[in-house]
Amino acid sequence: MDSLQPVRGTADLLPEDKARHNYVVSVAQDVARRSGFQDMATPVFEFTQVFSRPLGASSDVVVKETYSFEDRGGTGLTLRPEGTASAMRAVISNGLTQSLPLRWFYAGPMFRYERPQKGRMRQFHQIGCELIGPTSSLADAEIISVGAAILSELNVLPHTKLHLNSLGDQKSRLTYRQALIDYLTRYRSSLSEDSQRRLDSNPLRILDSKSEADQAILTEAPRLPSYLSNEAKAHFDQVSACLDKAAIEFVLDPLLVRGLDYYSHTAFEFITSALGAQGTVLGGGRYDGLSETLGGPPLPAVGFAAGIERLALLGDDHAAAVPDIGFIAADIDAETEAFGLAVSLRQAGLCCVMLMNGNMGKKMRAASRLGCASVVIAGSDELRRGAVSVRSMADGEQFEVGISKLTTWLSERLSEPS
Repeated sequence: MDSLQPVRGTADLLPEDKARHNYVVSVAQDVARRSGFQDMATPVFEFTQVFSRPLGASSDVVVKETYSFEDRGGTGLTLRPEGTASAMRAVISNGLTQSLPLRWFYAGPMFRYERPQKGRMRQFHQIGCELIGPTSSLADAEIISVGAAILSELNVLPHTKLHLNSLGDQKSRLTYRQALIDYLTRYRSSLSEDSQRRLDSNPLRILDSKSEADQAILTEAPRLPSYLSNEAKAHFDQVSACLDKAAIEFVLDPLLVRGLDYYSHTAFEFITSALGAQGTVLGGGRYDGLSETLGGPPLPAVGFAAGIERLALLGDDHAAAVPDIGFIAADIDAETEAFGLAVSLRQAGLCCVMLMNGNMGKKMRAASRLGCASVVIAGSDELRRGAVSVRSMADGEQFEVGISKLTTWLSERLSEPS
């Protein structure tokens, strides 16, 4: 029955998958914390204008991909397709423009109506960092270095290559935009349908086209670096020098553009081919014009986002946590006392699961499946003597342990090298 299946483009995160997600987020959060980034979160849905204004009416995200709806009061709302606009909205609406710089880390679900593919669903999850306030190219280099460090600690970096480009300042982009339009207009009829539309609305997005015909036309297209102003070139040169100094390898990619319309200067993507087809694992750049687009003051900013699903697929496997201890009541009369003891072990910091179903044999097999290191067996006779039995699942050895000493005994036993 279809109604009992997840909606297309969504997936249940069962314990093994959730463990991988949790691991990615915890590693990323820790790396970001070491660089001064603080954890924050924004609502899952925003007023539609938060995304339609900065993304632009021509953006593929707005045209094709957003989950937008009206609530019962007729207010237009959109499930967030990305995190940057929400973060900047939070700066403005919380009156934080006088508290710069801000270093923010976030993690959570995003929503885009697009073709589900490996590592990208319609409900997907991202981590991101935003550095809001500095105009310095050092901020661009720092954001890239934090992204590289996260990938390194997840053991994803070896599977990626950092692509780097400059989109230039406004003056540079306007000059290049016209040169690109002049070139591509000669080939309009040969461009893909999407690129023909973009030629009139957002021609730089054509550089990111996946159409083989478009890519063939682009081989002789003008390149953005040739149109950088002196100021934009100096900004990009320092970013490159900082990455060299930090031993972060990169390749210059003059066709790299960001999928969102409010970026300028540095654009970057860590790209992999390890998932079957080349894809971006982590990407971002500078978006100095975003705040004004949302109705706020000029606020320079740079950031990145990365898909948790893709990071989980590429990184080291990380199994779900297993309980240290299985707790069994050997008979009905012992159940209440056994339950209280199990709770006391948890309060002491031990991971303990009550095994409830079936006879003793089934409960022991359940403990084995869960991976418990030890099983505590509480029977009525033992409890009257103030004791329980503890069985090692590794070798079957069994001990009688006094209840007053149980927590300490188990803690010491579990801390011994295996």
